[in-house]
Amino acid sequence: MNARLTPGPDFRRFIIENTSIQSPPHVPEIRLYLADEAHGLWHRTEEELQSSGLEPPFWAFAWAGGQGLARHVLGNPDCVRGKNVLDFATGSGLVAIAAHMSGAASILAADIDPFSADAAALNAELNGFTLEHTAENLVAQDRGWDVVLAGDVFYDQAMAVVLLPWFEELVSRGTQILIGDPGRAYLPKDRLEKLSEHQVPVTRALEDQDVRKTVVWKFVLRTRKLNKHIALSIQQSDVKLLGGTRS
Repeated sequence: MNARLTPGPDFRRFIIENTSIQSPPHVPEIRLYLADEAHGLWHRTEEELQSSGLEPPFWAFAWAGGQGLARHVLGNPDCVRGKNVLDFATGSGLVAIAAHMSGAASILAADIDPFSADAAALNAELNGFTLEHTAENLVAQDRGWDVVLAGDVFYDQAMAVVLLPWFEELVSRGTQILIGDPGRAYLPKDRLEKLSEHQVPVTRALEDQDVRKTVVWKFVLRTRKLNKHIALSIQQSDVKLLGGTRS
């Protein structure tokens, strides 16, 4: 590729020419521009975009974490209905679209991948609405979101180290954080509460299997568990004091 791709018409044309309109198997009510043959597009895009310093096309696939999270939102619309929602690391916009269908009051889709804005916009248009998107890195920011949706974000240690303190700060303020995860190695299970489980059909070229178990988790503060132990210790102390008084 001799010409350099630029956001806007170039990106949109590339997306439309290298994908087809499909419905992810776990959320068939949603339509997306997705890669027909994942492995082929992946390598082609890496080669073509290498000179531009752009990332592989994460936006072109409905990842298991995102599909599971989108299914959970569609099946439990009260988790977003009437609320201000951030879809973090939105990629194709799949989870944001599920939030829109479930009645979210406002949705901000965020992803630093330069292709994501156009991919998510095209996918939102397929599903009948306009989606607000930002390429800004929102980590460590708090814009008053009621709910943060995060599909498949704990894929490496560096990402986990960055996300954990941010998620803790948001939750301490009252934000509900829902995470869709297909069993990534750096998932902080000691800070999670299981909400639902899904068997998600996936592309073998990406996941090395045909179906991937995906769990939707709610992020919780570790102090909640510590508080239970503290409360139990206080109760036991009270019992001992009462027992001593009676004797």
